[in-house]
Amino acid sequence: MGRRRARRSAPASIAAPPASAPCYARGVVGRASLGLGLGLLIACGGAPNREPEGWDDELRLASPIDRNPDPHVLEIDLVARPETLPIWSLTPPTPVYTYDGGLPGPLLELSVGDRLIVHFRNELPEPTTIHWHGLRIDAAMDGAPDHPHPPVPPGGTFDYDFVVPDAGLFWYHPHVRSAAQVGAGLYGPILVRPADGSEDAAPPDELVLVLSDIHILDDGSLGDPNSGGDFGTLFGREGNVVLTNGRWLPTIRVRSGITQRWRLVNAARSRYFQLELEGTSFRRIGGDGGLLPEAIDASRLLLIPGQRADVLVTPSDAAGSIQFLRWIPFDRGLGSAELRAPELVLRLEFVDEAGEPVAPTLTRTIAPIDVAGATPVELRLTEMKDAEGHPLLGINGVPFGEGEPFPATVGETQVWTIDNQTDWSHPFHLHGFFFQEIDEDGAAVEPIAWLDSIDVPAHELRRIAVHFDARPGMWMFHCHILDHAEAGMMAMVDLREPP
Repeated sequence: MGRRRARRSAPASIAAPPASAPCYARGVVGRASLGLGLGLLIACGGAPNREPEGWDDELRLASPIDRNPDPHVLEIDLVARPETLPIWSLTPPTPVYTYDGGLPGPLLELSVGDRLIVHFRNELPEPTTIHWHGLRIDAAMDGAPDHPHPPVPPGGTFDYDFVVPDAGLFWYHPHVRSAAQVGAGLYGPILVRPADGSEDAAPPDELVLVLSDIHILDDGSLGDPNSGGDFGTLFGREGNVVLTNGRWLPTIRVRSGITQRWRLVNAARSRYFQLELEGTSFRRIGGDGGLLPEAIDASRLLLIPGQRADVLVTPSDAAGSIQFLRWIPFDRGLGSAELRAPELVLRLEFVDEAGEPVAPTLTRTIAPIDVAGATPVELRLTEMKDAEGHPLLGINGVPFGEGEPFPATVGETQVWTIDNQTDWSHPFHLHGFFFQEIDEDGAAVEPIAWLDSIDVPAHELRRIAVHFDARPGMWMFHCHILDHAEAGMMAMVDLREPP
């Protein structure tokens, strides 16, 4: 899972000797010529300190066909089309929306500085776009409809073409009727690796985990994307089947004590994923914008909609045992945690003899954004009603499309105070730019992290600092509970060159 394409220039590693060898080297070692000084840990007897062959087969993500021989260009065809797929074993196959016929769409793997060219074709019965969530690319490629390009009509095509500037896990999804289209299965992961060998010490057993949910009826059909009426809109619609890489409760076969690297993205339209693996802690080493300055250990891992996490996990138990990664209800407002039971996300089957954990140091330095002289911006997340009494959501009391864009100038730093005046939390997402959370005194919240999404709890404030670099254009920001965005909690930044 998450393997580089063979022809890419990848850092050399030390291959594990066969199991019959009396001693073996374990861990990951970077290029010896770089003198990284990572060292080797030696253990004698048994198999290499790796998971068994085929351990992650049930989670394997599709890879696209690369049309370009240049190792630093990934050029692919990508088609959005309806398919009928077996999703849940308790129902007949389900008609869904897909990228290239799969759910999720293919894993796009690149290195920092590589060029991605996507020849996109829309075979859906409705218009759509692709938004490249978290990537700092030009506004013309961002996929927000009509800014500047109209949605791709049924039967239409569009070429996305850009260079990926940052290492980390990102994802792609539509931005037309996004709640319905994402809820029907349109999403896929993008993994960008550093080009400098800075993550060579990471455990080699890696999973890319795309977490989502889907609403399936007893006959296998998709549930109504507008189910629940006004309350469904206010709450945010969650599916009744939790999916991991498009599958219900897949299994991985693991050896106790082996440290794995999990790269996770919450691709659900509304669901917060709070995760727990009994007896095992999560060492969070990265998030939306790549590695953190220091690791964070926790017994539970929370991903708000749209958010990513990079974690080290060392499951441990006796061979023959079974453990489950579980979804735990998270209180994001009325009805979100009451009378709800945990749900199963991933099954871990322990096999063979135990391995030994590793504890690589994977960090980086992140300087705080200088907020001296920054422009203050006040944003209120608000709830209103339309003329018929149905709920509308908005920014500063104005639903999307009825207000003026928020102005910004290339080179400007702004401090946004986001005031949630509603009864539900909102995962706030800014397109195209990373930001940092700051406190009321303007200091960066520790550990400093590059974010593109932040949770704003009900009736609370959050402050962020963002610096607008030289990528002028119209940039969207919105609640990533996609039902809320569709109900109006969305607006634009109009970023212009200085006069």
